[in-house]
Amino acid sequence: MPDSTHNLYTEYVTLMQKAADISNAAAVLEWDQETYMPAKGAEHRARQLATLAAQAHDILTSARLETILKELSHRKDLSNTEHANVRLSLHDFEKNKKLPSSFVESLSKQSSECFNAWIEARHKKDYSIFAPSLAKMIALKQEQARLYGYIDHPYDALLDDYEPGATVAMLEPVFAMIREQLPPVLAKIKAAKQVSNDCFHKDFPKQQQWDFSENVLRKMGYDFEAGRQDYAEHPFTTSFSSKDVRITTRVDEHNYASLLWSTIHEGGHALYEQGLPFEQYGLPLGAAASLGIHESQSRLWENCVGRGIASWQYFYPLLQSYFPEQLANVTVDTFFKAMNRVEPSLIRTEADEVTYHFHVMIRYEIEKGLLENKIDAKDLPQVWNSMYEKYLGITPPDDVKGILQDVHWSHGSFGYFPTYSLGSFYAAQFFAQAHKEITDLDLKFARGEFEPLLLWLRDKIHQYGRRYTSEELCEKVTGEQLNTAYFMTYINDKYAAVYS
Repeated sequence: MPDSTHNLYTEYVTLMQKAADISNAAAVLEWDQETYMPAKGAEHRARQLATLAAQAHDILTSARLETILKELSHRKDLSNTEHANVRLSLHDFEKNKKLPSSFVESLSKQSSECFNAWIEARHKKDYSIFAPSLAKMIALKQEQARLYGYIDHPYDALLDDYEPGATVAMLEPVFAMIREQLPPVLAKIKAAKQVSNDCFHKDFPKQQQWDFSENVLRKMGYDFEAGRQDYAEHPFTTSFSSKDVRITTRVDEHNYASLLWSTIHEGGHALYEQGLPFEQYGLPLGAAASLGIHESQSRLWENCVGRGIASWQYFYPLLQSYFPEQLANVTVDTFFKAMNRVEPSLIRTEADEVTYHFHVMIRYEIEKGLLENKIDAKDLPQVWNSMYEKYLGITPPDDVKGILQDVHWSHGSFGYFPTYSLGSFYAAQFFAQAHKEITDLDLKFARGEFEPLLLWLRDKIHQYGRRYTSEELCEKVTGEQLNTAYFMTYINDKYAAVYS
């Protein structure tokens, strides 16, 4: 007698959640690796992570799961939610099955080794320490693209891990827009009188910075009973479930912008994770739509809200109470202009909203070149520096401020960087729609009322998990697919106010 649909779906959920348990146990170890793990734990940590990755992969590519998914996909008595989970899981299964367990284990082990080499290279300011490990990682990613299969470009196969459906053909017009429309904006800004950001470069004690950042997170709606903030070399957000979402940040006591924007950015990511349906734990509808949508949430909070004058009409008096001497003679208008200063810089995570996308484009072009074997890993510092000179007119003084600044390649995250620009463009479009649907949104921000925006995001985006692709979700929320004109309007309006 065939299994009932209910029993099959229950078994499917059990298998998926078991794999999620293993993956999230590995995620705890990865979080520990980047925050508190002692240096001598690195070698065995790589082995532990590789073992767990292989175990989760075995479940997600098991013959039993395949049988269940194929059978459920033909059943007519599933709910819409159940059908969506099965459809997406079957897609994931067919993709995961293309990667042998031995390959997944090798990739996980190389990721840990590569990360530790990256840390050592940063400490010694010497890319050559990282280069051999990175070359091995690139070879593995090329193999992964081959195993997945692709039609036009190996990069397409890897992009799909982060932005389902994205291709080089789709991205080229987006980056063409960056090359064509942002330089004229930058030229206008350069022709105007530069605003000062001296107010950010004073002595800001670490503890006061930390305390204020947690105050901001609480006002944004971040639930500290379902998360925490810690320090890390490279700020990141990790989620073990919607009830345990952790963020990290970094502190520079002589540059207040470093912690402030990292915290708000990661807080935006965390709010998305905390808003995903808890009852869908381990299932596709309990996961984010894509990294582009994920980035839209962090960019919306960091830039549209966090760098907006309305929010600081509320936050600035509070900030002055934390730093009365440093900000005694600084007006909120001066502070607002300082936080939005545009100037070509070396560090992507600290870049302004205009030049940021040149940073992303450089990484996108390099990743394509590496996968095509048009760029060799050993030559990356020279390639990187020449592209920074070409697009931003600046050259890194050392590897830490150049090729070693991002953690992504050490984790094998090739195809991730384009989602940062896509996220900014989605954020501008979503924010414009929120203004249409929430009455007096700026006035609410000025009063410290951020919950209406969070509830709007929960309703329009967070609750759906992976039910829709990025383009489908964008159209559902705004009535149209991604339209970069919203970003250009947002940029022009903001910087007309900043630079008069």
